[in-house]
Amino acid sequence: MFGINGWELAIILVVAMLVIGPERLPVYAEQLGSLVRRGRHLLQNAKSRVDDELGPEFNDVDWSKLDPRQYDPRKIVRDALLDDSPPSAYPGSAAAQAAERNGTAPAPAGASAEPGKAPYDDEAT
Repeated sequence: MFGINGWELAIILVVAMLVIGPERLPVYAEQLGSLVRRGRHLLQNAKSRVDDELGPEFNDVDWSKLDPRQYDPRKIVRDALLDDSPPSAYPGSAAAQAAERNGTAPAPAGASAEPGKAPYDDEAT
C-alpha cells in the first residue's frame, strides 16, 4: 500500500494519534468512516451505471483473457522464432492470396516463379 510496510504504517498511526490527540480522535475516525462509506457507495453506483450502459452482452465477456499481465514477451518471441511455417504461408500475404486465386499451394519463401529471374516481392514496393 503506497510503498510502505506494516511497521511504517504503525509508526504513522501512532504519530497521528499523538498529534491529533484523544479528544479529537473519535471525530476524525467518524469522518474517515463516513468518507469510506460514501466512496464505496459512489463506486457501486458507477459500476451499476457502467453495467447498464454496456448492456447484457458484456456480462458474458471473459475479461481475464484480456489481462495484459498474462502476456510474456519472451514466450511470444520464442513461439514466433520456433514457428516452422514459411512467411508466405501466412493468410493475407501476397503469395497466399495469389495461391488462393490460382487454386494452388503458395510457393516457398525465396522461390521465384520463373527460373533465372529474381523473385519479386510486391509487398516490399
